[in-house]
Amino acid sequence: MRRPFLKMNGLGNDFVVWDARSEKLALTPDVIARLGSRETGIGFDQMITVERSSLPGVDAFMRIHNMDGSQVDACGNATRCIGRLLLEESGKSAVTIQTNAGLLNAVASGVPRTISVDMGVPRLRWDQIPLAEEFADTRAIELQIGPIDDPILHTPAVVSMGNPHAIFWVKDIEAYDLAKVGPLLEHHPIFPEGANISLAQFIGENEIRVKVWERGAGLTLACGTGACAVAVAAARDNKAGRKSVIHLPGGPITIEWRESDGHVIMTGLTEVEFEGEIDLETLAWEKVAEGDLALEPAGDAA
Repeated sequence: MRRPFLKMNGLGNDFVVWDARSEKLALTPDVIARLGSRETGIGFDQMITVERSSLPGVDAFMRIHNMDGSQVDACGNATRCIGRLLLEESGKSAVTIQTNAGLLNAVASGVPRTISVDMGVPRLRWDQIPLAEEFADTRAIELQIGPIDDPILHTPAVVSMGNPHAIFWVKDIEAYDLAKVGPLLEHHPIFPEGANISLAQFIGENEIRVKVWERGAGLTLACGTGACAVAVAAARDNKAGRKSVIHLPGGPITIEWRESDGHVIMTGLTEVEFEGEIDLETLAWEKVAEGDLALEPAGDAA
């Protein structure tokens, strides 16, 4: 019952990765949550299972579970990590990954460990995100938290990158306790599927500092789809151009909302932290080999 796995991260957003293409893997939400615990398990933001795709010309299917055991459709940083593995394994210049949110293409950027992923076209209509009620303009919806005459946060932009995101524009992301307000906003009734919550602060031209409360995972060092959503929201509202650098706690990531076809291209660093093995009966695990050189978090770089 021993099973190998990889521990990876994209700018600190960390994953346990299983190769289930030749041997299937089915873990219960309870087991996934136990493995995801940073106190008693391996510890991760998401668990990624790489499976065979039934679609012709597609290199693999990527299944995504949050650390609480819930399954989600999209994860940008995980897509870059799995893209890197498939690119290195196949020797191809580009690979296609199937997800529940659609097909995503990954290419090597020419910089070591740095991968670009085509995240597709953002979904901007209220029923695509989805929201519980209709809003004609999703650049700023009527939502606030706190006293009605002095709200803590209000009027977010909303975008779906295969998962729902709400972006609050603020002057200083450190002035808010995202660990406190994040869970309240994640489960607000306006979001029937929950939402990822971002605080976004402009620190220069096309430079945005962001913190994310990730749906089902909590505060994270990086959220790839969150970075994409922030860049799209900024460009939609003429706050930034079509290409931005998003500064996350784990480091910077470059997002381009391509004008030619409306696709969002995300480029950033990946890391293999270590290779491990686990006994799936006892959940006892061990590290068997080191990965890349340790990636030091870049902090909230400006």
